[in-house]
Amino acid sequence: MIDKFLSDQQEPKAVEKVYSRLRELLPVGEETLYIATQKKPLVNILPDCIAVTNRRVLFFTPANLGLSIKFLDFTWKDIADVNVKEEIIGAVFTVTTTKGAEMGVDYLPKVQARKLYQFSQQCREEERRRVERQEGHIINISEPQQPVAQQPVAPAPVAPPAPAPIPEPVHVPEPVVAAKPDELTEKLKKLKVLFDNGLISQEEYNAKKLDLLSDF
Repeated sequence: MIDKFLSDQQEPKAVEKVYSRLRELLPVGEETLYIATQKKPLVNILPDCIAVTNRRVLFFTPANLGLSIKFLDFTWKDIADVNVKEEIIGAVFTVTTTKGAEMGVDYLPKVQARKLYQFSQQCREEERRRVERQEGHIINISEPQQPVAQQPVAPAPVAPPAPAPIPEPVHVPEPVVAAKPDELTEKLKKLKVLFDNGLISQEEYNAKKLDLLSDF
């Protein structure tokens, strides 16, 4: 089953581990398209791997001295860009998510990196078309139907206006004429103010007060 993933000099043991894990992970309908394995210079005992499926890309890293393998995956709808950079020794394959995160593997054989890029672009294009079809379907469903022509309805008879009520006469109270202040009281108040302010003496105040009282 893994022979088709060994056509570009992949590491057989690494591919076998990745493929076994993929069989456990992938749901029905998700197909593994390509597996690439890292080829480090000098020592390549525990290489990283990349798998491309029709729904996502997965990065595998050996752990616990090769006894287990960890992975990180990104669905195609969450990938904004795919890039391959060829160097003197091998190539670097990198994906960038829509949120700006990056994940990559270096020291990939150039032929494998190119195949990864090819399959990735193919999957991204299929995802784009799928989204367009889905959006078009949603738009067609949400389009409003043409309104049905309605028969004109005869206006209801208008009742004659009710006679306006006759306003009741408003009783306007007669203005109350304020009573004139008592002249004597006013004069006595003014005299008291003069005395309180020290403008007249006690004797003058008493005399003037007597004069006012005797005049009334």
